[in-house]
Amino acid sequence: MLRILFSPRVLALHLLAIGALVVCGLLGRWQLGVFEESGKPHAARDPAPVAVATLTQPGKHLTSEAASRRVTAKGAYDPSRQLLVAERDGGLWLLTPLDLGDGTSIPVVRGWVAAAGDPAAVVPGGEVTVTGRLQPSEATDSVRRGARPLPQGQVLTVSSAELVNLWRGVKLRDGFVIATAQTPAPAVAAKPVNAPAPTEPGGLTWRNLAYAAQWWIFGLFAVFMWWHFVRDALRGRTAERESEPEPAAA
Repeated sequence: MLRILFSPRVLALHLLAIGALVVCGLLGRWQLGVFEESGKPHAARDPAPVAVATLTQPGKHLTSEAASRRVTAKGAYDPSRQLLVAERDGGLWLLTPLDLGDGTSIPVVRGWVAAAGDPAAVVPGGEVTVTGRLQPSEATDSVRRGARPLPQGQVLTVSSAELVNLWRGVKLRDGFVIATAQTPAPAVAAKPVNAPAPTEPGGLTWRNLAYAAQWWIFGLFAVFMWWHFVRDALRGRTAERESEPEPAAA
């Protein structure tokens, strides 16, 4: 039996089956990886910055298409209305309204500080040009707000509905801008807040999953054919032995 299994012809079948099994397994794993990657969010088109006034309007909700867009805003900060957004990565966001000079303002997150007394919390004066990403208004977290009182001048969320009441007399545009750059630069800059680029939800490509299954089936078929040919070789050898005449008795 071992002589048949290790004969040149059958040995070639062993190597061919192993090669086919490895190749089909790897190709199936590759197609499965493509299928898994297709379901993950991927980077969306990120257009050049546009003026914030072109994407926002007072009294109208920010559209989903405008969320995470890069924008520019030119105006002057109102230091008397600055708020600190608490519980942000162990520190505070600096939230300041930027007067756009057209009778409207847009809330701007200027950066992150560890404590309210940080020198970076001082609002720069004069006209500035802010570049950043536009974000939709956050939902007001009434449960967390009621859990403990906040110090004067602090909030938990950047909510347009809440800011309208806190910044009375200010005509606010919906949403807010997370600043990524400012001209002229402040004397003491706060730590930038992460403003992620827009992403699009992934869509599972079931075709690749079918391809993976096909490759694995091909691999199993190669194993079946190997077994079939080896079995036939062994049966043939057994038949030859049975057909050989027995040696004559002395």
